[in-house]
Amino acid sequence: MSRIMAGPTRVLYCNCTYAQVVPKEVKAAVLKKLCESGVAFEAVADLCEMSARQDAALKRLAEGGAIKIAACYPRAVKWLFAAARAPLPQDGTEVLNMRIQTAEDVTSAILNPEVKPNLPAGKTEAPSEKPSELSNLKSQIPVGEAATISNDPTSLADSAPRTPHAALQS
Repeated sequence: MSRIMAGPTRVLYCNCTYAQVVPKEVKAAVLKKLCESGVAFEAVADLCEMSARQDAALKRLAEGGAIKIAACYPRAVKWLFAAARAPLPQDGTEVLNMRIQTAEDVTSAILNPEVKPNLPAGKTEAPSEKPSELSNLKSQIPVGEAATISNDPTSLADSAPRTPHAALQS
């Protein structure tokens, strides 16, 4: 695995606001340590929601050079960016998994100037369907299943009102 140390590494912190799959204690400890460190970072409410909206900020983040991302599984982060047509650089992205790593491990890796790329290998092409074609797929779901999906309280489509992502810099 190659290691990159050229130039300042950008840091992205995902608060996982809507899916709430990252332990609250880990998120809080990582965010606190980042704020105390003096390292410039960008915080977003939820990468999943940004990907669903194809937020232009994802393209900016993907094209800006080496980046460390505190979020969840590397494969999930890779595909969230790819689905938004903003593939991450394979050799310049390190994803720290707050779902399974300790806050200490995540912050230690973020504060280390060395980037240890860990995106899984493979294609990073976004789905070829246009958003309008994707919405038409719902019409192909049997009626009973569509009702179950749309009534799911954890569904992003039915979640509470969205808040725009926030950018924090120390």
